[in-house]
Formats: sequence, structure tokens, C-alpha cells
Amino acid sequence: MSDVNADCWNKLVQNNDPFVRHEFLLALEQSQSISDEKGWQSRHLLVFEQQELIAAMPLYLKHHSRGEYVFDQQWADAYYQSGMEYYPKWLNAIPFTPCQGQRILVKTGVDVAVVMQLCIDTIKLYSAQHNISSLHCLFPDAAQIKELPIDMLTRVGVQFQWFNKNYRDFDDYLQSFTSRQRKNINKERLKVTKQGITLQRFSGIEVTEQQWQVFFQFYEMTYLKRGQSAYLNIDFFKQLAQSMPEQILLVLANNGQVYVGAALSFIGSDTLYGRYWGCYEEYHSLHFEACYYQGLEYCIESNKQRFDSGAQGEHKISRGFEPVNTYSAHWILNPEFKKLIADFLQREQEIIQQYKQACLKQLPFKVHV
Repeated sequence: MSDVNADCWNKLVQNNDPFVRHEFLLALEQSQSISDEKGWQSRHLLVFEQQELIAAMPLYLKHHSRGEYVFDQQWADAYYQSGMEYYPKWLNAIPFTPCQGQRILVKTGVDVAVVMQLCIDTIKLYSAQHNISSLHCLFPDAAQIKELPIDMLTRVGVQFQWFNKNYRDFDDYLQSFTSRQRKNINKERLKVTKQGITLQRFSGIEVTEQQWQVFFQFYEMTYLKRGQSAYLNIDFFKQLAQSMPEQILLVLANNGQVYVGAALSFIGSDTLYGRYWGCYEEYHSLHFEACYYQGLEYCIESNKQRFDSGAQGEHKISRGFEPVNTYSAHWILNPEFKKLIADFLQREQEIIQQYKQACLKQLPFKVHV
């Protein structure tokens, strides 16, 4: 990213999406959160017209499938069992970020489908010449998934997101719930208060050096509890605090003596993106308060239309987060494996849609939406 002009790149970004901004992708590289040594080779694809950057594609040559949130390890295993190599593969995605958005950034007025076809054809040609197995476009928005070439296989997933229906405040939002579900939410929030915990929201500009250290320790603990290492390092977050602080929202929980938990979100034009959470000790309902209710209040107060809370989490349904489809698109070089994967995705999609319908029935609203 250091070889790309930041202003030219950012002119292509829509909806002030924090994750495709030059600053975000640059911080990943410069902090060494991703690197060749870690199996992430940055190979961003740029499209110029008369020396003007008209399109850009965040692109990585991957040697594993970690940090993607769309799981293809079974595909890799099948390749190996057939005596073939699945890695390296191309990844068009934002590292460690399962949030929908632009995956090919295109200048306004330029034909998106034509540019996408050009980019994909370029990657296909290079892949055939260098025996790269596949291309995976993860979490494109609904508009871009329709513009991708028809020979790419579409995979469907489900996440849970919240939508603002012109709520005046949090109490007004809860009035859309059934009585029982509304009482449950109020009980959870009261339990946090009774434990002597208060929460504060800080914009990135307001966060101090000491608070960043506190947040990072909580973030790291989330991984350590699972016996894993954190994907991101403190340098990554500090760089973002300098380069794009206006798109950062940090929630800190305090028990009157010390911080006991933290949740970090990013801010787009109309969307709040909940991303990272951590704590040392478990406090009843603190996770829900820090990660969801504080974010919901922020969205209502700031007139954000959507709260994208990231991957997984069926517990979000009872708090008003609705199941929505997410997408990925896949091009497979080997024609036999392409057919096998296409069959798998068709069967998987039927199961996913049944799951989505079951989730819709569990929504807490007086009238299901």
C-alpha cells in the first residue's frame, strides 16, 4: 500500500467504508500484522486509464486460510488428497474483517462490470501461468456480488445485523419488542449497573495512550483464552489512532477502580461496525452491554442506519439483530474441482436458507420483520 497514492485510492471508497481505506490497509502492512512471512503477500491490483487510477482491488496471495471467516479448509484437504496444491491462492478481501463492502473499488461513472471482468481475467491469466489454484472474493456487498463474472461460484452465509427504523432513543427501540423480551434487555442492563460498572464511549481522537494499552490487553486476552495468538498487534491500532481517529469508537467499562472490559468499533457513513471485544474476568451481561447496547445507543443518537456486529452470534437475535445474507465468490482453476465445489455450495445454500428462516422466527419484535 505504500506504493499507492492514498488520495487516489481513497477517492474510490464509497460510504466512507473504514476497512477499504488506504490508511487501514497500510496499517495492516506497516505494523506487520500481515506480511509475506505470515502467509499474506500483498499484491493489490490497480486499474489505470490515461495515468488516472480508476479502480483498485485489495488482493493477497495466501498460503493458508486463516483470518478469512469463510472456511475452505475442506477444499484444501480435498486438493491434497488428490495430490494437488491448493495454496497459494488469491484472496480479494480485507484481512481479519468479515464485514460486507466494496471488494473492487471503482471510480464513479466507470462501468463496474467491465472493470471487474478485466480484473478477474487478468488474475485468471496469471493463475494459469503460475499454477495458482483459485480466487476468493469475500464479503462483497450485495451490489458487487451481482456484478461479478458469471463463472464465479457464489457462496451464501448468514450474519446478524441491526437496522435503524427511526428510533428516537433506546427505550423507543425496546417498545418494538414483545413485553417479555423487553424485560430481559432491561434486566441485563440493570445487572451491569448493580455490579458497579459504568461505561463510556470515546472517539478515536479522545483515546489516550494508556487507554489503547488497556484495550489491547483486553483484545489479546480474547485470543489467549482460546489458546491462540492475536492476529493484530498494538502498532496496528496505534497507527489507526493517528491516521483515521474519526472512524474509531472505543467503549470502556470501569468498575470504579479499574477498567474491566473494552469494545472497539469502526464508523462508516451510515454504518457502525462492531469488531473487537475483551475482558479479564466475566461480569454478568457486560459483553452484551459493551458490544451491543452501547453500539445501538450510539447508532440511534448518531442516526446510523445499520449496526454490523461481525460474524457469528445467535445470541444477537433476541437483541434485535436480524439475519442477513452474506456472500463470497470463488473462481477455481481446475474444472473438475470447480464442479465438485459448485455441487457442495448448492447443497450448503439450501441449509443456510433454512437456517436463516429459523432465525427470523426467533426475532423479539412484536411483529416479525
